[in-house]
Amino acid sequence: MKLFRPLAAATALLAAAPLFAQEATPPAQVLPSEAPRAAPSLVVVVSVDQFSADLFAEYRAQFSGGFVRLMTGAVFPSGYQSHAATETCPGHSTILTGDHPAKTGIIANDWTDFNAPREDKTVYCAEDESVPGSNSNSYTVSDKHLKVPTLGEWMKLADPQSRVVAVSGKDRSAVMMAGHKTDEIWWWNGKAFVSYAGRAEPAMVTRMNANVAKRIGEEQEPLALPPFCQARSRAIPLWNGRTVGDGRFARAAGDTSAFRASPEFDEAILATAAGLATDMKLGQSGHTDLLIVGASATDYVGHSKGTEGSEMCLQLLSLDQTLGKLFAVLDKTGVDYAVVLTADHGGHDLPERNDDHAAPMAQRIEKDVTSGTIGKAIAAKLGIAGTVLTGGPGGDVWFDPKLTKVQRAAAQAEALKQYAANPQVQAVFTRAQIEATPIVHTPPETWSLIERARASYDPQRSGDLVVALKPRVTPILAGGPGNVATHGSFWDYDRRVPILFWRKGMTGFEQPLSVETVDIAPTLAALIHVPVPVAIDGRCLDLDAGAGDSCK
Repeated sequence: MKLFRPLAAATALLAAAPLFAQEATPPAQVLPSEAPRAAPSLVVVVSVDQFSADLFAEYRAQFSGGFVRLMTGAVFPSGYQSHAATETCPGHSTILTGDHPAKTGIIANDWTDFNAPREDKTVYCAEDESVPGSNSNSYTVSDKHLKVPTLGEWMKLADPQSRVVAVSGKDRSAVMMAGHKTDEIWWWNGKAFVSYAGRAEPAMVTRMNANVAKRIGEEQEPLALPPFCQARSRAIPLWNGRTVGDGRFARAAGDTSAFRASPEFDEAILATAAGLATDMKLGQSGHTDLLIVGASATDYVGHSKGTEGSEMCLQLLSLDQTLGKLFAVLDKTGVDYAVVLTADHGGHDLPERNDDHAAPMAQRIEKDVTSGTIGKAIAAKLGIAGTVLTGGPGGDVWFDPKLTKVQRAAAQAEALKQYAANPQVQAVFTRAQIEATPIVHTPPETWSLIERARASYDPQRSGDLVVALKPRVTPILAGGPGNVATHGSFWDYDRRVPILFWRKGMTGFEQPLSVETVDIAPTLAALIHVPVPVAIDGRCLDLDAGAGDSCK
């Protein structure tokens, strides 16, 4: 399929990486080869933020680029981010550690730590809160909260000359997949690709930043809609005259937020990754290297526009072509490389369009289920001064540590009663209940709600209560200027993601039964003959379609 207007325009911005300025080899070609036996020289891990199993199923027949190649490999359409906290940071922490968030320590994007050494007690998952003058919105990026090693660290333990390179649209996805020992790690900070303080900026990154800045400074005209996307283009009225659903990524010059929520963003991310792979000659040193790519635009599109309009259609078809370009660059190196693509979580469309699409039970959260509202009601009833509850409308909720033992017991009893009575709440679990629940290793679709909560529960960081909202309840109030759709629930539309493995010469197959994202790291470790040095939650998936076993 010929590239749409966005990618043709973005080619100019990607002049920093001449690799993407050329036409990709048609990824749909099946490249003949003998079945590979030796370890690949390069492992490429791609996480597409908010790429749900539902979106993969909806669009897989429309793909003609990089996804087509991946679908000739081992296809697991029902991968699971099995835990309850289906957010970006926890999800990325599972992909290359082999562990659920209960072990990685990454229980949410943010959590409350009343002992944090600053006034702001909210802690961001990828920050160092001990830095003077920091807060959870203005922070120093750090890997300190990730409690376990990653695949890249296993590789360096087995062979110190293996290299780990990560590029992502978000700091938290780069950090949680790459881990504590990286050779290059770059993420988008809203204006440019940056890294840890003191790291030298490669010439490739410098050129890319200059070209991205130039491109953002130019106006982007509306994109052409292919027929498949035309059928999805319909304006959905929200509030205050706001509509979504028929957008085509027109952008005013200088609008960095619109750039971030567009196909242009992913092309910049993947081009930067391809440029580093080329300049560093990844996979060409005689030692297996790891390239990690966090494609973040799908998540920004999903949050700001929802998942079922023209915007998501253009985004995914464009990403398909961009992936093809990345693979074409790697093909030209002659390196034997393996790829896995997955997602950190799924997503849920906005209630207003779900209502039109035969799901009238979809709804936005009401103010009476927020922790602030419930906390005030408890304080008034029990005669407690100050804040009682802190946390989100769903997920982790903390009691104020200043409460006396008697006050806390009474507050918990009242909170359980109020949450249970709320029509938008499915369940609420106490710390004691969750800690008494073992982590299970059964098929993830069979897990109870409390088992899902346990898989993302860390007693040192998680809340005193964990609240599960009912299915199809979007925890975003109507009327605001920000996001219109989200994820983060206990339910399978947020838990299910595709997992696709590909390597030249492999015999492909599709396994519709469930697997987990924690299975990715041990599977790749077996493929590159690297021992797993610690006990993990995941298992190795046999990628040999025949009688052989890639896990041995």
